[in-house]
Amino acid sequence: MERAQALALLQKYNQEPFHIMHALTVEGVMRWYAQELGYGDDVDFWGLVGLLHDVDFEKYPDQHCKKAPELLKEIDADDAFIHAVVCHGYGICVDVAPEHLMEKVLFAADELTGLIWAAAKMRPSKSTKDMEVKSLKKKFKDKRFAAGCSRDVIKQGAETLGWDLNDLFEKTILAMRSCEDGVRKECLELTGVEE
Repeated sequence: MERAQALALLQKYNQEPFHIMHALTVEGVMRWYAQELGYGDDVDFWGLVGLLHDVDFEKYPDQHCKKAPELLKEIDADDAFIHAVVCHGYGICVDVAPEHLMEKVLFAADELTGLIWAAAKMRPSKSTKDMEVKSLKKKFKDKRFAAGCSRDVIKQGAETLGWDLNDLFEKTILAMRSCEDGVRKECLELTGVEE
């Protein structure tokens, strides 16, 4: 699968700048994790799964992770790709469990990227580049802050990976820093909106 195909599919089913930004962010985060965890040969696969993980969410929120296989077949996604996308909804909207490390990383990092981005937007810099784990931990503990980001899913994700929360926070902040500028630029090009 080429990235251009994946991006076209994403845009076919997602127009909201927020959803495009999230997809690009998770793509960048997954690419960083692939390199960091020694899966550099699979960086494109990890990234494209991140890009398309929520392909069905905007148009079919009630069928999230259930409609995705049908949409992904439009670009001939294979079964491994489809499984990787679907299992990030484990225990939330599907009973397909993450098996491979990449799937566990997606499950753990997906929800966390939303919390980190919400926290970054509150900072004077509006960036992850000067964010520290301790400030993210404060936001994590405040259940009213970014209330839509499930703390339970983030905790479960860390446990599934066998990492403590601080480790997951630190790695995911670093991952977001690595792609932040590129994500902002591409989101602006694709949507005309700077998130």
